[in-house]
Amino acid sequence: MAGQMLLGLSILVGLHEFGHFATAKYFKIRVDKFYIFFDFLFPMPGVMNFALLKKKIGDTEYGLGWFPLGGYVAIHGMIDETTDADQLSAEPQPNEFRSKPAWQRLIVMLGGIIMNVITGIIIFSALTFKYGEEYLPATEVKYGVLPNELGQKIGFRTGDKIVKINGRPFTEFDDVYKPDVLIGKNGYYTVHRGGQLVDIRVPVDFMDQLSDKSQTPFVLPLNPFEVDKINSGSPAAKAGLQTGDQILQVGGQDTRFFPQLQEALKANAGKATPLLVKRGAETLTLTANIDDDGKLGFMPKSLLRSSTRTYGLVESVPVGTKKAFGVITTQLTAFGKIFRGEASARKSLGGPMAIAQQYGGQWDWEHFWLLTGMLSMVLAFMNLLPVPALDGGHVMFLLYEMVAGRKPSDAFLENAQKVGMVLILGLMVFVIFNDAIKAIF
Repeated sequence: MAGQMLLGLSILVGLHEFGHFATAKYFKIRVDKFYIFFDFLFPMPGVMNFALLKKKIGDTEYGLGWFPLGGYVAIHGMIDETTDADQLSAEPQPNEFRSKPAWQRLIVMLGGIIMNVITGIIIFSALTFKYGEEYLPATEVKYGVLPNELGQKIGFRTGDKIVKINGRPFTEFDDVYKPDVLIGKNGYYTVHRGGQLVDIRVPVDFMDQLSDKSQTPFVLPLNPFEVDKINSGSPAAKAGLQTGDQILQVGGQDTRFFPQLQEALKANAGKATPLLVKRGAETLTLTANIDDDGKLGFMPKSLLRSSTRTYGLVESVPVGTKKAFGVITTQLTAFGKIFRGEASARKSLGGPMAIAQQYGGQWDWEHFWLLTGMLSMVLAFMNLLPVPALDGGHVMFLLYEMVAGRKPSDAFLENAQKVGMVLILGLMVFVIFNDAIKAIF
């Protein structure tokens, strides 16, 4: 998990800082440093100054810092986390950031955000081109759904067939999980139950409830399945399961559908448990020592037929762009719910541990790039927030300068920078401790 997170964030931070670096160089602004991670104890530029690797090329020192939290470019003549107003007391030089027109400085400050947006679009477009879009047609979910505890709480029942979302028919089952119904306003599902149509309303605090029950979706399709690939040395292999077997019961509990199997395995975790298995025309009873995590160690093959949409290279770009900006739309909706008091910041915000958990414990490159693309768009969104010390704070002051015709004093910018750093550090402490509390409790 940690390796994937560090790799993903290193790529994104490097590209973000390259956006600032490239635009600064284009406008002939000197860049003193370009670092992945910090070569000091962030946010104190004078404490514990050393780099793991560094090399000076021209005016710029390129390096890998020891403190694995982001990275930076030190742009000459700019007040940021590495510079204060006292270092800028001399007259501005032609190659300094502060000597350039406001519109050029604005482009430099937007360079990192633009780079993250471009990266997100490229990643989503490339994934769309390579893998297409696999989806489960809604018509295939003919056995209905199996809700977990949260699904039952809001009104779903086992076997419910979802026929409409927000009053409209839908064609893909994944639409059930889309943000416009889960965290939008007045979302609801219409299900067919016992010959009647029943509306199930989505509570306004559903985002919080999802955070509490994030391990599994609140409803899963009831899908019949068979055993596919079996892990060598796993409980499934030792029990004698074979590819193509259908597990009918676990410990006497019916497991015709895969979500039922998952529940039955968790209920019998760490136990020697009888399995009723259909193999061809035979019905066998095997005994499996289910591991402590409630796993047998095989890949299931769903007997519901999924479909795949394929795209050409040119077609993939608008589809990938829409997916990329959909991440930002979701972020805006989620922040809106937090600010309106409809969702808890504690339950909704996550830090490094939460990111690592999202990457997962195995290297799956499709999942790695999908999550990295999402993080790229999230970083672009977060950096655009009008908070001093973030790119958005610099953008806010530059827009003020362009409208008012005069820029704030260096002392004001330095103080604003300090306030912004306090806010950011406070948020960092909050999310890190929040992650730890979630992991423990």
